[in-house]
Amino acid sequence: MANWLRGITATLVILGLWQGAISLWSLPSFILPSPLAVLDVLLTRWPMLWSHTWVTAQEILIGLALGVSIGLCFALLMLLFRPVKQWLLPILIASQAIPVFAIAPILMLWLDYGIASKVAMAAIIIFFPVTTCCFDGLRSTPAGYLDLARTLNANRWRTLWHIQLPAALPALGSGLRVAVVVAPIGAVVGEWVGSSAGLGYLMLQANARMRIDEMFAALFILSLFSVALYFSVDWLLKRSLPWHSQ
Repeated sequence: MANWLRGITATLVILGLWQGAISLWSLPSFILPSPLAVLDVLLTRWPMLWSHTWVTAQEILIGLALGVSIGLCFALLMLLFRPVKQWLLPILIASQAIPVFAIAPILMLWLDYGIASKVAMAAIIIFFPVTTCCFDGLRSTPAGYLDLARTLNANRWRTLWHIQLPAALPALGSGLRVAVVVAPIGAVVGEWVGSSAGLGYLMLQANARMRIDEMFAALFILSLFSVALYFSVDWLLKRSLPWHSQ
């Protein structure tokens, strides 16, 4: 309950500062619309906003599933096969040095303007934190556990399944928390580069028509979805890892 109260209080403070800035500096609506104007767009244009939200939500969720799966596979490959780690890790690091905006047009060319290119953008932007966090967790298994497994003559796969993977779950949880926050960035960037639907597409169209209140409405929905996704994943992780709830 205390978390909800803090969240509501922080929201009210932000809305108050927002409206106060408009009143103090007499800002026109095409510079900064009022909270009531944004609320009016949310209520009157909800069917249109929902259709674009559903498109972006699919891109984010599918991208998350794909990026997390790829990240887990890469982490396991680097743990189990040392030559793979020596070759793959520098490539992974180099891939993160390329700006996301530089990749987006290439993906549009390869995967067309449909959902596939946005899913790929979301997966690319999240697989690295998942890979690194999971790999660090797998390497950080307490030495005593591994010594016990060797004493009991556990083979490599049993050690991985029963000891290393459970020990890596808290670190993987940290990677997932980062992933759900940055996944919307990849999807929206893909929509900005080229799309026909989605919240990013809606924001570009609203900007071209000087509908700043509509832009803020789309941004609010995207922020709300990202926050809800983060806390949902955080709740699931705390339920799944009660020994590491802190």
